Order: sequence, then structure tokens, then C-alpha cells
Amino acid sequence: MSPKLAAAFALLPEYLGWHVLLSFSALVLGLAISLPLAVAASRSARLRWPVLAGASLIQTIPSLALLALFYPLLLALSALSKATFGHGFSALGFLPSLLALTLYSMLPILRNGAAGILGVEAAIKEAADGVGMTSSQRLWQVELPLAAPVIMAGVRTAAVWTIGAATLSTPVGQTSLGNYIFAGLQTENWVFVLFGCAASAVLALIADQLLGLIEAGARRRSPRLVLIGVGVLLGGVALAVAPLAVGLVGQTQTYTVGAKNFSEQYILAELMADRLQATGAQVSRKEDLGSAVAYRALAAGELDAYVDYSGTLWTNVLNRKDNPGRAEVLKQLTAELKKRDGVTVLGSLGFENAYALTMRPDRAAALHIASISDLAGQAPKLTLGSDLEFLSRPEWKSVESAYALKFKAKRSYQPTFMYRALMGGEADVISAFSSDGRIAADHLVILSDPKGAIPPYDAVVLISPKRAHDRRLIDALTPLIGKIPLSAMQAANLSVDRDQQKASPTEAAKALERQILPSP
Repeated sequence: MSPKLAAAFALLPEYLGWHVLLSFSALVLGLAISLPLAVAASRSARLRWPVLAGASLIQTIPSLALLALFYPLLLALSALSKATFGHGFSALGFLPSLLALTLYSMLPILRNGAAGILGVEAAIKEAADGVGMTSSQRLWQVELPLAAPVIMAGVRTAAVWTIGAATLSTPVGQTSLGNYIFAGLQTENWVFVLFGCAASAVLALIADQLLGLIEAGARRRSPRLVLIGVGVLLGGVALAVAPLAVGLVGQTQTYTVGAKNFSEQYILAELMADRLQATGAQVSRKEDLGSAVAYRALAAGELDAYVDYSGTLWTNVLNRKDNPGRAEVLKQLTAELKKRDGVTVLGSLGFENAYALTMRPDRAAALHIASISDLAGQAPKLTLGSDLEFLSRPEWKSVESAYALKFKAKRSYQPTFMYRALMGGEADVISAFSSDGRIAADHLVILSDPKGAIPPYDAVVLISPKRAHDRRLIDALTPLIGKIPLSAMQAANLSVDRDQQKASPTEAAKALERQILPSP
């Protein structure tokens, strides 16, 4: 078995357990909400349209956006609960994922439920009324049993939708089979991508077949088939979730380390986790987080530590548009984040991961472009490729304004494909990161920024307010401060990003640790 496949199987119990628990919980909650609504909709034509239209409207919202929207909403509710009752709740991970997937599961159950009940023949309803049944008795003893096959068909559809959409819960901090896909795309580990897709597809097929068995039992009026289907389904859920319960037994103090959705972040999260585990602490990881989600989660105590970048915090958190220089940005940032949110900036790791506009050397030479000022004159004939968030960030607005950049076209890519687009000629310029090993490997040209429109981007370790005085955490991470040169980070990133390299983020982190903190 290949090392990458072995690594995928090693992670399967945890990823599958969380995926099953999340999907099953969302489906059960969706059924509990949708079935009463379906009954009410079948009884009232006035209610039927808004209920079904509302459920349909939810389906038009992209599932990733729906998942992300719940996080700030729950964070605000948690803060309100803490202020009112003295206790908040976790707004990261399971809860926003559960609520979003519950809403996503409702439409097929609602639609099939209402259609199934309305589809019961009028003569049968009249016969039930004729023998003196109440409305409630007619519903439970006649209409629902006859509508059960149609309702179960809707549940089957909802189950497949929910299992598929659950892979998108990773960016809001919920572990799932989507971790394979998101991490695999960032590190070009196609084994992980295919493994995550296949595992999700197999899980959906198994769930569909078991629910199909229950549906067949309902259609044939066979309690035996229904009980077999329910029993196997619940047994499978319990078997999948069991490793999660085992993992919680005997845990000591647990720290949660966060990571955004690119290779460098995976490596640095593994490096910090390794340092903490060396002290005997238990460590959990929340990976593939968006920039805004990661910082809010840290400030709210959902994360204990993660690495962010001074430029991102300067522009996105403090909403600053000036650039007083690298040292001054770090100094002011440290003071402001502590004062505003109680977040501790432990210090810079020693390198910058700065946004930079980058070109292929042959293309830059042909157009005589060495700086962003040079680029401005050629931009109307060129295509800009960016990562998924750069064009909406303040940094881009600042660069665009400072140099009056007007490109022929702008296209957003997942980072792996952004580099492929540059090398293939689909993009002429891309928004790269200075610490990305692919820049050196492909001999790309970083365009200088003579007007200083892009702020400095020191990689800084952030500590949550609740861990501000935690000596175990601080003592474990402090030796990393100032120890990672740019060349070392580029090499670590390259070892993960390239297919011909065999390093996983964990292996790259261990190699980086040996390099910067040699054993005495």
C-alpha cells in the first residue's frame, strides 16, 4: 500500500465518524421539523405555498455559503447568551454545520411528505371518516402509513444531499470527509481528494440502500423489513461514531490549534501541535478555516492558537489602510489586538508570507515588466489570476488604486490551479505568496512594489484570550519565535505541494522542527 493511501486510511475512523454523526443528526433533525410541516401544509393550501417556497429558496443558497453564514450568527448569539446568562456555547464546527445541513435536508422531505399525504385517495379518507375516526386517528392510522413510501423516497434524497453537502463543513471547523478533499487540493495530494470523494460516495450509497430497505418495508407493509433496515442503519451509525467516543476517554487538557486552508498553514499547525504534544498535552486541530472565521474563533476562545499574518490582521481586523513599515505594523498590531479582543501576539516566526504579484520569467522579460508600476501599462492586455479571496480583500483594492491597474480579465482559482493557469498561459499574472516554494521551483518573478501598497506579512503566532496566561502553551510555542527563515518555509511548502515529493504536512513539520530547533 502506498504511503499516501495508508495515511488516508489512518485518518478514516475520525473523519468518517464525524461525517456520519453530523449527517445523521442533520437528517433526524430535518425529519423532525419537516414532517409536522408537511402535515400542516397538506391540511392548508394557504400554508403550503410559503412552506414549500421557503424550503426551495434555501436550496438556491450555495451550501458552503449557508454553512459560513451560520458561524457569525451563532457567534453573536453565543456572546448574547454569555452576557445574559453567564454561559455561551461553541459557534464553531458542529453546531453551524448541523443547522445548515438540517435546512438543506428539509425540501425533499417536505415536498414528498405533503405530496404523499395529499395523494391518499379521497375514498379512503371518506371511509376513515365513516367509521368514526378523528382527524388525528385518520392521520396516524391511515394517511401516514399510506404515504410512508413516498415520504421515505424524500428521506432517501435528503440523506444523499446531506452526506454530500457535509463535506463542505470543513471550512467552518467541522471535521468530516471533506478534510481529505480540502487538504488534498491544497497540497496536490490527489490520493486524498479521490479517497474523500469515494468515501463520501460509498457512504451515501450505503445510506440510500438501507433507507431503500425501510421504504420497501413500508410499501409492502412489512414490519420485519422496516425493523431490519432501521436496526442495520442505527448499528452502522453507532459503529462509525464509536471511535470518537473512545478518543474522548482519558483525555487530559486539550488544546485546539487552528489552520487556514493552504499548505503552509497545515505545516505550521502540525509544528505547533507537535510542540504541545511533546509536553503531554492532548491536541485537536481545526483546519481549512477562512481568514475571518479563524480570527473570530480565536477571539471567542474556540481556538487556542494559530498562525496568521500581520498584513491580514492589519487590513481585515483593524481596517487599517496605511503602511508604517514592518516593525511598526507588528508593534501596533500587538497592542491593538490585545486591547481590542484580548488576543496575544506571541511574536513573529521570522518570515513573511506576503501577497505578491508574480509572473513567469519569460513573459515578464518579453513585456519588460519588473515592478507593479511596469505592469500598469501592460495590464489592459493581460489576465490576472488570483486565489479565491484576493480580489475581495483590502490589499487588492489598495494595489489597484495605487497603480491604477485595469486588467483585460480577472479570474479566481483554487491556489493549486492558479499556479497551473500561470504556467499554462491561461493567466499572465497571479497573486502569489512570497513564502510559497512554487515561486522558487518555477523560477517565477515577484514584481516589486515601489509604492508600498502591500503591507508587511509577518507570520505571527496568536494566542486566545483564555490562554493568555497558560504557561504550558506559551512555553511550548515561544521557542519557535524568530526561528523560521523564509528559505526554510519555502522548502517545507515545496515538499508538500509537489507530487514528486512524498512529504505530508506532518512530515514537513517534523523536518522543519529538526532544522530550526536541533536536538542538543
